[in-house]
Amino acid sequence: MRLHQLEITAFGPFAEATTVDFDALSDAGLFLLSGPTGAGKSSVLDAVCFALYGDVPGDRAVAKRLRSDHADDDVVPRVVLEATLSGRRFRIDRSPAWTRAKKRGAGTTTEQARVVISERRAGEDGADEWQPLSTRLDETGHLVTRLVGMTLTQFCQVAMLPQGRFQAFLRARSDERQALLQQVFQTGRFDSIEGWLRDRRVQLRRTTQDHQGGVADLVSRVSEVAGDSAPDDWAADPEGLRGWIGELTTSAVTASVEQTLRVDAAAMAEVAASEASAAGIELAGRRATYAAARRARAAVEAATPQHDDRLHQVAQAQRAAGVRPLHELAVSARAEVRELDQQSRAARDELATMLGVPSLDDQEIAEHQRTATSTLTEIARVRPFERQATDLERHLGRLTRSRDEATTELVRIQARSEDIPQVLGALEPRLQAARESQALAEALTADLEVLRSRTRAARTAESLTTQLKMAEQALAATTQSRLLARETLVEIREQRLDGMAAEIAGKLAVGADCPVCGSVDHPSPASPAPGAPDESTEREARREVDDLEVVVEAHAQKVRGLETQRAAALAESGDSVEHLLVEEEAALGNLERARGEASTVDAWATRVEALTAEQSDLAREHDELAATTGRLDTEIAVLDSKVQGLRDQIGAVGAEGVDLDTLTTRHQQAEQLARDCLAQTAELTRARATAASTQEAADALAASAGFDSSAWAAAAWLSDADLAVLQQQIDRHHREAARVADLLADEALVLSAAADPPDLEALAQQHHRAKEDAALARETDMRLRDRGRRLRGLAEQVDAALTAWAPVRADYDLTADMAALVEGKHPDNRLQMRLSAYVLAHRLGQVVDAANLRLATMSGQRYSLVHSGERGAGETRGGLSLLVRDDWTGDSRDPATLSGGETFVVSLALALGLADVITDEAGGTDLDTLFVDEGFGSLDSETLEDVMDTLDTLRDGGRVVGVVSHVPELQTRIPTQLRVHRGRNGSRTSLTLG
Repeated sequence: MRLHQLEITAFGPFAEATTVDFDALSDAGLFLLSGPTGAGKSSVLDAVCFALYGDVPGDRAVAKRLRSDHADDDVVPRVVLEATLSGRRFRIDRSPAWTRAKKRGAGTTTEQARVVISERRAGEDGADEWQPLSTRLDETGHLVTRLVGMTLTQFCQVAMLPQGRFQAFLRARSDERQALLQQVFQTGRFDSIEGWLRDRRVQLRRTTQDHQGGVADLVSRVSEVAGDSAPDDWAADPEGLRGWIGELTTSAVTASVEQTLRVDAAAMAEVAASEASAAGIELAGRRATYAAARRARAAVEAATPQHDDRLHQVAQAQRAAGVRPLHELAVSARAEVRELDQQSRAARDELATMLGVPSLDDQEIAEHQRTATSTLTEIARVRPFERQATDLERHLGRLTRSRDEATTELVRIQARSEDIPQVLGALEPRLQAARESQALAEALTADLEVLRSRTRAARTAESLTTQLKMAEQALAATTQSRLLARETLVEIREQRLDGMAAEIAGKLAVGADCPVCGSVDHPSPASPAPGAPDESTEREARREVDDLEVVVEAHAQKVRGLETQRAAALAESGDSVEHLLVEEEAALGNLERARGEASTVDAWATRVEALTAEQSDLAREHDELAATTGRLDTEIAVLDSKVQGLRDQIGAVGAEGVDLDTLTTRHQQAEQLARDCLAQTAELTRARATAASTQEAADALAASAGFDSSAWAAAAWLSDADLAVLQQQIDRHHREAARVADLLADEALVLSAAADPPDLEALAQQHHRAKEDAALARETDMRLRDRGRRLRGLAEQVDAALTAWAPVRADYDLTADMAALVEGKHPDNRLQMRLSAYVLAHRLGQVVDAANLRLATMSGQRYSLVHSGERGAGETRGGLSLLVRDDWTGDSRDPATLSGGETFVVSLALALGLADVITDEAGGTDLDTLFVDEGFGSLDSETLEDVMDTLDTLRDGGRVVGVVSHVPELQTRIPTQLRVHRGRNGSRTSLTLG
């Protein structure tokens, strides 16, 4: 993989479009990516990762804030990368998800992430052109991963070496180192195996517990049915339950057979006792029957007179039944005559009362009927005239009220029309003043916003003044510290030059040439003065000076930035905070007064519009009401004339003031009563003749039946229910007499009465005891049969449960042993290492071997890494421990004892070794562009030279190496540089070619 060009827009600290030409940097093979802290060096690397994988490495991926805060609101964040992947030229154009303001309405909306990946191919005309391959995020991700040959994690560990993390990796505990190696080498499948075995063990343990619980329930049921306890150790040997249940089943079957014999004997004894008891009961019954028959014969003889009376009553009632219908008809005719006579008298009295006379005969009643009919005919003729007169009078009343209301409304409208011009004249000046206040409020609002902006700028200037003083003090302090450090370095160098003879003498060996004079004899070597500095002291002093140079530059940049910000704030404010606050308070008071007056504009304008509209409406209503009043006066005069003519015709029918409805009702009642009286007189005459003839016929029929009159026949008559009761009593007497005679003539009853009476209580007790014995025997037999049947069923269930449990127990034992083995808890796992740790230990050994090839060169053949399988201090698992071997002393020690520079060298070697192993694991992917992150500031010049030599070897074969650092010394050692500059409006880049 080789990078060619990177374009960044609104991404990270880069607000404006920024282009990085990697082709220009590739010509040198080694280039420096530098800039002050926070300028955006890491953001360049993030942009590369985002373009390739749609994500950034490390903790920055969690924040999800990729869009630049310095960019304008409408600028789309975008990263475009041109790179060669697997020998093919691609351009990847990506934008992250970001939030923008809605184009319509208030609020924000989220723009989704997008990507376009294109490949440069030859077109139809032979010229190269970009041809899009995909716009889908998932397809692009799979394509880039396949072309690069690595995941994002592997790419960041191979192409962008993060030294800070590898220092932590070097000094980490085994479990922390395992977590990082798992992420890098993707050994999650081994963790999945461990997890699967753990889950499988838990699942099988629960399953076998379920099986054991089921068997335990069955064993408890067997114990309950059989009344015998199960073996105490059956859980250890479940198969022993089969023999125990078999013995219980055999015992139950034997007891059931023996009980069957007892049931047969008890049943025979019960039958004999039952037969004896039945014979005694039968004899006692025959004796009781004979005695009861003798008592019944005496009762029949005593009831014979009553029986004869019932026979006589039935005979009379049967003869009277033929007379009863005609007698009831005569009674009904007489009742009808009485009712009609009462109705006729009441109607005549009511009519006489209505007419005001003491009495009336039939001729007078007919005459009154004719008079009433004639009067009703005349009333019907004039009735429509009364309705018309009433309707016209009602209409006349409505018209009169309408005219009065219209007259009143005319007076009100005239008065209101005269008031409105005066009110409008008073409102116009107020409305004009409110509108002027509204315009003044808008102008004062703009002035107040300007004052507030100047006040904020003045406050910012005061704050920046305080910060500037503190920054100048810090700059002065660090400048003084740098001056003292430089003086100390000069003194150390002078002291070392003074003692250089002693230092050279210390390096002389017996028989070796002197580097100064060339002699092999050293008669009087110089001795170092007490406390004389050596090379390491000078290197530490020089490193302190270099670090202070960086700190001074940082403080100087901060002072310059604060001065620029303070000058801009002062220019914007133009006055002090106190004066601006006074002006702001005065402007705010004026604004409040103007707003108060302007708030009445709508009210005054609405009132004026309402009065103008009301004035127009009143004029129109006045004209309409005047026309309406004239029309109503004309209609009232016409209607009054019509009503008077109708009333004259109605008065000719009856007395003046008499209501037609009342008169009509009175004549209708008189006519109806007269008609009813005449009809009832005729009906009464007919009913009297019918009643006399019917009574004569009834008396004649009664005489023929043997009665003096129909009334005597009615007294002898009985209802059907009474006759049925008498007949039932007669039949019952006949049947009882016959039954008693038959019983007293029965020979068996006569013989039984002569025999001795049986002891029924003793026979019943014997039978009861036999029944209880037989029932108890049968109950015991059923219980024993049921126990045997249940034990056989439970035995089958236990056998099935044990059969199902056996393979689960075997599988659980095997899985538990295997899970303990891969977790490092089994006795056979002597190293107590987990499976994933064992695989990672092998990977770590490969990394250490590759790292030692680099470390030997960078440490001057002094240090090497050692992979140890032993557990570290406080660790419960081994296999991933690291030690550093010092070949000068032959001892191995913990990486935590290394100095800062030594830690960086060892960490860099470890990172490069890991990069080599990951590259080999990914199939030997070629990475033509490589970045090495911070950490060079802790190295002395000699070690830095060795490290740079090692980095030079990385660019063999055309590889491009980018060093990410802000160390000043590297800026002089690496001429080709990509520098990132930070500013208030975002960062920018500049390219320097050596």
